[in-house]
Amino acid sequence: MNDIKNTQIALEKFRDYVIQQSRTNLTKDGKNASGKLYNEIKGDVFVGANSIGLNFTMPLYGMFQDKGVKGSDPSQVSKNAKIKGQQAPNSPYKFKSKRPPSLPLELWAKSKNIRLRDKKGKYQKGSYKTIGMIIAKNIWARGLRPSLFFTKPFESGYKKFIDTELIEAFGLDVESLMKTSLKDIK
Repeated sequence: MNDIKNTQIALEKFRDYVIQQSRTNLTKDGKNASGKLYNEIKGDVFVGANSIGLNFTMPLYGMFQDKGVKGSDPSQVSKNAKIKGQQAPNSPYKFKSKRPPSLPLELWAKSKNIRLRDKKGKYQKGSYKTIGMIIAKNIWARGLRPSLFFTKPFESGYKKFIDTELIEAFGLDVESLMKTSLKDIK
């Protein structure tokens, strides 16, 4: 027996909105290189005997992409670097002693055909392995800038669905439940 169908429908709308908008943000921001994070953002609305809830899941690195990661030591970045300083000063996550793996960055650089260049912009010698190691060191030192690909849709969806539709749907379900309960008492 599903006496909270309106509430469930409102939560499902909220879930679908957040997932769709998060995926759009990943694509628009160029953070959908392999498609893995895009495909693994999930939401589950569950209805129990005395409860209803919603749970979002994604790979762990998705949280790092969303909230960013503080760098370990921004002073380690070359003085000639275009981007300087801490990339995520307010992030709850921080690189400490362990650097990000260079292999995924090497593969990413290869898929994007990124090459090493000298100060004049001419190609210079260097393998994709070298590029991966350079990028990993820079990420470790400066951190990852937050993208908020999930946070922004969650917050806007909350205002759009939870503050309005869910409250109304829950009220309708409680009213229906009360009518049904009062009929059973008579």
